[in-house]
Amino acid sequence: MNPSGHILIVDDEASLRQMMARVLQRAGYEITTAANGKDGLALASEHLFDLIYLDIRMPDINGLEVLKTIHGNFPDIPVVLFTAQPDLHSALEALRQGATDYLLKPLKPQTVIDRTQAILTGKREERRKRELQRQIEALQSELNSLQSLQGKAADSKPQQLSASDDRFLKRGLLTLDLLTRRVTMNDRAVSLPTASFDYLVVLARHAPNVVDYQTLVSEAQGYETDPREAKELSRWHVFQIRQVIEPDTQNPIYIINVRGTGYRLVMN
Repeated sequence: MNPSGHILIVDDEASLRQMMARVLQRAGYEITTAANGKDGLALASEHLFDLIYLDIRMPDINGLEVLKTIHGNFPDIPVVLFTAQPDLHSALEALRQGATDYLLKPLKPQTVIDRTQAILTGKREERRKRELQRQIEALQSELNSLQSLQGKAADSKPQQLSASDDRFLKRGLLTLDLLTRRVTMNDRAVSLPTASFDYLVVLARHAPNVVDYQTLVSEAQGYETDPREAKELSRWHVFQIRQVIEPDTQNPIYIINVRGTGYRLVMN
């Protein structure tokens, strides 16, 4: 079976490291392992990985510090953290540092496989979208050149090649470019972390209906979680979104909290 991705597993617990390696190798992935943060950083700098699994608590270098270094040097590599302790603060800090996701030990083999497939499939789709966009732009440039050589009138407009209409998601003053993952609010480009962008996409697709916390996490990040954890994760990402689209974050008018249920996006 041909590997469909090169994955680095960093964990000081040998039994878990070996279990994950065995499960993912059987699923068709190429696996490299490291027993501590120092070795993990060295491997990340020497090889090109498609995904990194990283334990938060390690004896030499804290997993969050390893994540910070990896994300600073290789921002396009998705990193999933895991821990034996359900420390919500550490999980949220991991997301702030650029982690794609986090999982709680003990890890279920099928959960690891499903999460790996979802992340790498999404990564391949984004790469393919960028390739198609570059091809479209190259064709547009060639078309413009041909029309110029043929002596068309100066005021004639060349046929525009564009991505699918599904590329843009518009709600009132808000426009989401699903290809480049850019946000425009009231004709002003704003920047959002990758995971928070996905939460905004979910809110926009359901707008103006209420999206409950667990649905937000499930559709934005691709996994199920309990109501309390879903509420905390949603709250953090909504906070990030409000920072860039709300005129007054203390009195939000676009993302409305429906107490005890979830959030709704309201764009007139």
